[in-house]
Amino acid sequence: MKWNRFLKGAAIASVLITTLFIRNSGIALASSGDNDSINEKYGPPVVVYGAQLSAAQKDEVKKLLDVTDPSQVREITATGQDLVNYIKGDAHANMYSSAKITRDDTGEGIVVNIVTPENITEVTKEMYANALLTAGVKDAEVDVASPLKVSGHSALVGIYKAYDTGKGTNLNKDRTEVASEELSLATNLAKKEGMDSDKVSQLLTEIKQEIAAQHPATKEDIANIVDEKLKTLNISLSEKDRQLLIDLFDKMRHLNINFDNVQSQLDNLAQDVKQKVENAVDQGFFQKVADFFQKLIDAIKSIFS
Repeated sequence: MKWNRFLKGAAIASVLITTLFIRNSGIALASSGDNDSINEKYGPPVVVYGAQLSAAQKDEVKKLLDVTDPSQVREITATGQDLVNYIKGDAHANMYSSAKITRDDTGEGIVVNIVTPENITEVTKEMYANALLTAGVKDAEVDVASPLKVSGHSALVGIYKAYDTGKGTNLNKDRTEVASEELSLATNLAKKEGMDSDKVSQLLTEIKQEIAAQHPATKEDIANIVDEKLKTLNISLSEKDRQLLIDLFDKMRHLNINFDNVQSQLDNLAQDVKQKVENAVDQGFFQKVADFFQKLIDAIKSIFS
């Protein structure tokens, strides 16, 4: 009897351990779908490589973006001239960050995965998602990777090019330029004292939510929304940076960017960013508590040393 209870307990423990392993390791259980099958509705994923990648670096990026069979994707290259065409950039800029774009069904939203977060030093996945919504991209999974440390801006241009060369998916050039301006402002604000990338993403997302809700008719209305969000989120900006925000969103107003169409995606993005900000605050609090007790322990040790 005892032996049977032992075996039963061991079996249950084995199941629990296996379940925990699967959850913690991020392994997905097999489903009836086939990830290698071609989506005949939207075509194969588009992979955009930075023009300055060496042959070895390009092979590395292929592995990072899970490109095992080139015939199952459409491959293109983003060049310095694309920077000029899409965001009025410098034609001599080096392009390294790359991306894979897989279109999805309506309502699925934008999912951004930065495969090499250690090498994309300025642009976060929330910043990419915000800029892509502004540019008119929706319902797609986007994977970003780079074999060396870069800011990550060229990947956005590559995504624009991927949509521009697709059938029936051309993007509005004015919107891509404003989206790029948004991304540049976001990365610059994140460098300011007292700011970070999550806080900036929260600010931009919640301003868009208010624009969708209030339908501002004038620049003054935009200014009121910006000021209210700065106050609500307890963010202090210089007058210059505040004005840059107002000018940016006023440009969006003039372009008649209808954020109502992506309200659910904005809501999801806002919730994700808010959770990250709250987690960061919690971690900061617990770190301060840990630091306090460590100092207390060190002080007690010094008394008896």
